[in-house]
Formats: sequence, C-alpha cells, structure tokens
Amino acid sequence: MDIGTIGAINKEAIHVLLSVSAPPLLVALILGILVSLLQTLTQIQENTLTFVPKIIATLITLVISGEYIFTKMNIFMDHIMNLIVQY
Repeated sequence: MDIGTIGAINKEAIHVLLSVSAPPLLVALILGILVSLLQTLTQIQENTLTFVPKIIATLITLVISGEYIFTKMNIFMDHIMNLIVQY
C-alpha cells in the first residue's frame, strides 16, 4: 500500500464523515438559531427550550436519513475491506 492509496482512503473517509454527519448537524444548527431568535424576541431564557427541540429534531433527522447514512457507510466499508483483501 503506497502513500497515494493511503491519501485517497483518508480523503474518502473525510468525505464520508462530512456527508454522514451533515444532516443532523445542520438541522440542530438551524433549529438552535431559530429557538435562540424566539428566545430573544420573547425574552424567555429557559435552557430546556434550546436543548429538547434540538434533540428531538436530531433524532427525527437520524431516523429519516438513516438509510442514506447506512448506505454511505456500507459502501465505504466494502471499499476498505476490498483494499484489505487486496493487500
């Protein structure tokens, strides 16, 4: 296994990591901004108002995008296993 192959594996791993983690992180970020805006407008400073909706939205996003996440991870692991067998 040469340096080019290792670099390609690292690049692919980072790409898979970002594409798999993006949906829940973006949903939590957008919902956090919206809840913070709502708290600022109403002057209600309650910690559970930011925490609970983000957890619920993140879990719903994970359920919805679960098949996509599993497929991406499965393809990546198949690629890694083929490289292990090859070398």
